Amino acid sequence: MQKPAVTQSTDSRRTRSEATKDAIMRAAEKLIAQSGVENISIREIVAGAGQKNESALQYHFKNLTGLLDAIHAQRSEEVQSTRAKLLAAMLESTSEPSLGQLCTLMVEPTFQLARANIEFRRYIKAFGHELAISDTSPLKKVSRNGGGGLSGQQIGAMLRRALPQLDESDYRKRMEAAVMLCSASMYHHARQKNAFRGHPSDLFLHNLIDALVGLFSAPVSPETQALKNRP
Repeated sequence: MQKPAVTQSTDSRRTRSEATKDAIMRAAEKLIAQSGVENISIREIVAGAGQKNESALQYHFKNLTGLLDAIHAQRSEEVQSTRAKLLAAMLESTSEPSLGQLCTLMVEPTFQLARANIEFRRYIKAFGHELAISDTSPLKKVSRNGGGGLSGQQIGAMLRRALPQLDESDYRKRMEAAVMLCSASMYHHARQKNAFRGHPSDLFLHNLIDALVGLFSAPVSPETQALKNRP
């Protein structure tokens, strides 16, 4: 049965609207990856999306901040979805993954998406460094961007159980350092020639996982403990 003409027209407008919205987000990622967010204008983003009027951005996102928030939310959902699938596959073979497996789940979803999608690679080139240079706690920024979703919370709980030797303060500091390490490493790798391709990229990923395992499993030194106990 054929759809009524009014319904077809509404669907067509919705499709065009979503296409315009996506084009603006992709244009912003590309331009920010090339020049940095502080060096681009709304006019350049709109033109890069094939639009003639700056009101297109205002209609969909209100302002530049709204646009950036929408980009982060979309990419965060993609990472969460990929991580959830990897976690589900892992839990089919073990109920308590090893520290190495948990560290793998921290970085492999982003790596897989970047390897498969040039636009996701641009996202990392545009924003990958933000968690490493944030004025606020990187964990707070992650929380504002969705907090890793349910799979992220599950991995966090399993990671906490895997590190009973760390008190809550030490664990939080190690997690902040891990987030910054992942952020800076992915950003730097994304800007290399042939990033996320072939053997060199596989080696990068596994070295990063090894570094995370070492970061979490390192004992608290007597010097650190003494500083913690100082009034």
